[in-house]
Amino acid sequence: MRPLVPPYVETLKPYVPGKPIEETEREYGLQGVIKLASNENPLGPSPRAVEAMRAASQAVHLYPDATSFHLVRQLAAHVGVKPEEVVLGCGSNELIELLLRTFTTPEDEVLLCQCSFPAYRISAQAHGRPFVEVPMRAGYSYDLEAMARAITPRTRMVFLANPDNPTGTAFGRKALEDFLAAVPPEVLVIHDEAYAEFVDWPDYVSAVELFPRHRNLVALRTFSKIYGLAGVRLGFGVMDAGLATYVQRTRMPFNLTVVAQAGGIAALGDTEHVRRTRENNLAGLRYFEQELPPLGITLTRSHANFVFADFHRPALELYEWLLRRGVIVRPMAGNGFPTCLRISVGTPAENERCVKALRESLS
Repeated sequence: MRPLVPPYVETLKPYVPGKPIEETEREYGLQGVIKLASNENPLGPSPRAVEAMRAASQAVHLYPDATSFHLVRQLAAHVGVKPEEVVLGCGSNELIELLLRTFTTPEDEVLLCQCSFPAYRISAQAHGRPFVEVPMRAGYSYDLEAMARAITPRTRMVFLANPDNPTGTAFGRKALEDFLAAVPPEVLVIHDEAYAEFVDWPDYVSAVELFPRHRNLVALRTFSKIYGLAGVRLGFGVMDAGLATYVQRTRMPFNLTVVAQAGGIAALGDTEHVRRTRENNLAGLRYFEQELPPLGITLTRSHANFVFADFHRPALELYEWLLRRGVIVRPMAGNGFPTCLRISVGTPAENERCVKALRESLS
């Protein structure tokens, strides 16, 4: 009898999202639970975006603009590219799917960094694309030299998360440019910059700056993090106009809602909200860097809106302890880091509550 699904779907392990607040409160009989698990914006969305989305909701009986005309042009002006070099997606995750669908076949290979963002591996397997994973180097960072050596004639696409999720580490301009110089032009390099707006490091470079000189380079960004629009699902890619034309062919029409388009336009214009989010994040990172190491916890240097904390012991028990005290963080055993937790930066009060609970659990 023919199986219902192909083997690569039968063996696929789905992505496990952060535990919701409502589920935690219901399961543990708690109130006032805080969530520091999914790298969301603790300040919420821009008030201007909320108002724009509220107004747009009056038109949800109509299909949205399939080309997202106004949002595309505002985004292009915002990052300094041409409108035809921008492709919008229902979150950057849809763009990962579109790129795999558009540019790879089952005969191609996808190159990944082991233990990096699991969506790359899940999407590749879901499409029946074989993939090769290169281990991280010491310090939980990408080993770009080893990844360049791992490219073969079958390699068609490489995914790089910079800054990385879940480790928060990043690589700089020279490392990326050296890697691009070693990659054949027919191999697409997908530079996922979901946390780029949080980076405070002069060595960092966005693929938006480099792609005009590297036709095989694609930048991915999202409105889920610094703009606080994770719930409306909005992301975008910047790439060579020729590549964008092909992705537009495989993109389903009306993939962005009326509400998402309106919220994105308004969020881009609220530079004050972005500034306050950056300031809150930087202060939160410094707070965790000050408070956690004295507890015996090792942190990476995070360039994102979370810290990657190594407790040097199985961390699942600590995760459960925090849940019972109304603090949701993300266990990393499923990513290959059984002694680690990922803790998103919250408000100052949320950060203090998390540290207090950790101090109690480790005492």
